[in-house]
Amino acid sequence: MINKQSVKKGILHPRNVHCGRYDLNTLCQASPQLTQYITTNPKDELTIDFSNADALRALNQALLLHFYHVNFWQIPAGYLCPPIPGRADYIHYLADLLAADTQGEIPKGKHIKVLDIGTGANCIYPILGSQIYNWSFVATDIDPLALKTAELIVKSNVNLQPYIKFRRQKNATSIFAGIIKPQDKFALTLCNPPFHASMAEALSGSTRKVNNLNKGRVKDKHIKLNFGGQNNELCCAGGEIAFLEQMCKESKNYATQVKWFTSLVSKSANIPLLKKQLTALDAKQIKIIEMSQGQKLSRLIAWRFI
Repeated sequence: MINKQSVKKGILHPRNVHCGRYDLNTLCQASPQLTQYITTNPKDELTIDFSNADALRALNQALLLHFYHVNFWQIPAGYLCPPIPGRADYIHYLADLLAADTQGEIPKGKHIKVLDIGTGANCIYPILGSQIYNWSFVATDIDPLALKTAELIVKSNVNLQPYIKFRRQKNATSIFAGIIKPQDKFALTLCNPPFHASMAEALSGSTRKVNNLNKGRVKDKHIKLNFGGQNNELCCAGGEIAFLEQMCKESKNYATQVKWFTSLVSKSANIPLLKKQLTALDAKQIKIIEMSQGQKLSRLIAWRFI
């Protein structure tokens, strides 16, 4: 069975605390270092330069401190700095996915176990999921520095420690294999897969994004990724579709250990291909959930075999 759920562009999930404009005055009070990045726009409204990587990191630190009580959050230069409102939306839609099986009541607590594929140095999904719904997480990554950084974030915040554990994926050709143990049972898996086939493609996309943010005033073809990102965070051979096809194929081997497999899908053209593959793999249910990510629509795919 295939279901599709849609949302309007620009509308975040109704439970998302980040709906509307950022209250930059309040965020600066929570995290004074953000103040140095505050400017005013032509409407004389407070804003920050969203093409500035340092400003984005400072904004994230303020958001995590104010809304999620995360006192320490640092990532190495060049690593992915995620937009928190959109990441929180993924968590809220996953909660709705689980609630559909429990008469609309969102399951909360440590007994809800979630596997985060590619947690990165930022560890953002486990942070949000643990603090919003008290879910417990196994966070995985192939990059040892990313995992060490994520572990340091968790060790430095007592409110995160009971909820987040780590496992390193040592096999570059595997996603679930070597990570899901025979005794494991997960309510969910989640993933923000590498979108691009190469860093050149990623840099081209970032240049377009930054030019749009600056209304065409930025013309530097060698502009840096404003959101950061290492090669393995942004790219894989064959791009997003190759990664997700591998994920679907492997998921069949863990059909009885995971209630819902899920992933973000950046490119809408990949959805029909994934539906076809999952149907061939005998997935019992496939859901496509559209989400608003600022000025664009994103989507997640969810499937299960039981």
